[in-house]
Amino acid sequence: MGKRLFVTMALLLATSAANAQTIAVSTAKLDTYRAILLDAIKASAKAQPGVTVTVDDAKGDSQTQLAHLRKYAEDKVSAIIVIPSDGDMGPQLTEIAQKAGIPLIYVNTEPANLADLPDNQVLVASNEKESGTLETAEVCRLMKGKGKAVVLMGEPFHSAARARTQDVDDVLARPECQGIQIVERQAAYWSRDDADQQMREWLKAGVAFDAVIANNDEMALGAIRALKQAGRPMKDVVVAGVDATDDALAAMVAGDLDVTILQNAAGQGKAAIDAALKLAKGEKVPRENYVPFELVTPENVAKYLPKSQ
Repeated sequence: MGKRLFVTMALLLATSAANAQTIAVSTAKLDTYRAILLDAIKASAKAQPGVTVTVDDAKGDSQTQLAHLRKYAEDKVSAIIVIPSDGDMGPQLTEIAQKAGIPLIYVNTEPANLADLPDNQVLVASNEKESGTLETAEVCRLMKGKGKAVVLMGEPFHSAARARTQDVDDVLARPECQGIQIVERQAAYWSRDDADQQMREWLKAGVAFDAVIANNDEMALGAIRALKQAGRPMKDVVVAGVDATDDALAAMVAGDLDVTILQNAAGQGKAAIDAALKLAKGEKVPRENYVPFELVTPENVAKYLPKSQ
């Protein structure tokens, strides 16, 4: 009986070891949204038996992120999840993972080589055509199609920044929005502090505007901070962002932020882990896996407060 129990336990342990999966995650850098996204990835992995996640932060250095992937390749991890800041890094990241035969999941940032990804490499993100479009359409509605706006852009080389900024132009080209003029647009690199500084410069220069359209919430919050410190009544300016972070939702409840767009980090995190585990098993996963954006306004913000992401 004792011998039989020992054999059974040995088999169970062997099976558990065989099913164990190590997923390595590299993020270009940590900001508010990426931190939420990483938490979602960890939580989704924790819910899967035998899955271990390791996380590295490249702190804004592309060469460090490439070194992360080379290390993962040497370690022969089960799958790699990468959150790059620059989609143009795609070909280099893809090559490292492909040579090692390790599945690669791009999250949140579309790689430049998306159309050429091998079968075991995929994208998990939200369709940026929705984000800036939902955001700007709501700004247009609030402005009744007339007025002046400034645009705060993310990193110029970031695919999401490019797409969201193009969305602004596309919406304002609609007949009902053509009365809105973009008077200034500058990159604030997804940063609250950079957006604060840029807004101070515009205010000092006497730039007149009725709305601030930011590529993300951090920049919208930076603009709000500068506007309030300058004594600008928030009821006189429409401010919009993207991500529906906790701070953004709090600003909306306070009456400072008018529009944000939920980029569902929990949904992206779960989809990334699901894709990684399937690809590690040799299963097929669609090349593009999109998690929908959602419009958040003062009218429906209560729905998002308990689970901001």
